[in-house]
Amino acid sequence: MDKPQRIVLEEKDAAGTLRETSVSHIGFRVPDVAATEAFYSRILGLVRQADLPDGGVRLGWGFGHHVMDLLPGEQGLDHYGFEVRDQDGVAGITQRLSDAGYEVSQLDESFIDEAVGEPIGIHVLDPDGTAVHFHNAVRRQGENAADTGRRPIKFQHTTLGTTDLEPMINFFVNTVGFRLSDQLKDGRFAWLRSDHDHHTLAIVVVGKGGDIDHYSYDLAEWEDFKAWCDRLSESGVEVTWGPGRHGPGNNLFVFFDDPAGNHIELSAEMEKFWDDRVTYVPRRWTPAPTTVNLWGGQLPNWRKMSETN
Repeated sequence: MDKPQRIVLEEKDAAGTLRETSVSHIGFRVPDVAATEAFYSRILGLVRQADLPDGGVRLGWGFGHHVMDLLPGEQGLDHYGFEVRDQDGVAGITQRLSDAGYEVSQLDESFIDEAVGEPIGIHVLDPDGTAVHFHNAVRRQGENAADTGRRPIKFQHTTLGTTDLEPMINFFVNTVGFRLSDQLKDGRFAWLRSDHDHHTLAIVVVGKGGDIDHYSYDLAEWEDFKAWCDRLSESGVEVTWGPGRHGPGNNLFVFFDDPAGNHIELSAEMEKFWDDRVTYVPRRWTPAPTTVNLWGGQLPNWRKMSETN
């Protein structure tokens, strides 16, 4: 049998420009808005913050910037966003994208809830054609006021599915300014950071590009993680993967699905990177089940690895 192909994803140009940028919101198209909203309210404590045109809803933790838009339609990712707290961050991203030939437009202020100062944001399509938002700092009181035993403390990261990883890396790392934390040696999975967390964005090669692979909420600590696993069982929510511990990121994880089929991860104890103190070289992991689950290597039916051990 031929050995799996080895691909090295490289950091160039603007890599590492962003150091204070995090995920802020995500938008899904879902077949049943009411059922999906009820699920997120019951399980994750999200509440309606606004009604959207055509029967959509905007959800958050009561006040501060929103977390999620649910829009009627066939299941899929509609948009995703990042809060840029780096000095002149949005302006810098805008310039780099424009110089690289991307069409950048002003983001509708309705997407920037509770902005700190004047709402500033941009809208651009990623290489797979999905809308991505970059905006200035927002207030996050709803997250900061969380009861960590009953609610996640923040929306932590987004993982995109693509059919071609390298254009997405060139977009996010070499143009926007993320950094590579880890990658699989076969070039089919990469984890990117833009603040101290090991990853705020990950990208994986799947059969269908331009959609969500999964997205994740952060839990405070191991005790909360155990309590949440019990809560999912008590609430009749099927765990689809885990509990386990990832190699890249070293974080605890458990997965379940919302009514539309979106994969949700609860995570805790994610590795921190300190770029202002240490020089890092992106690590390259064996593309095997024991990499993405150090505790046993079991995989859900939607996650494929090119090596078996």
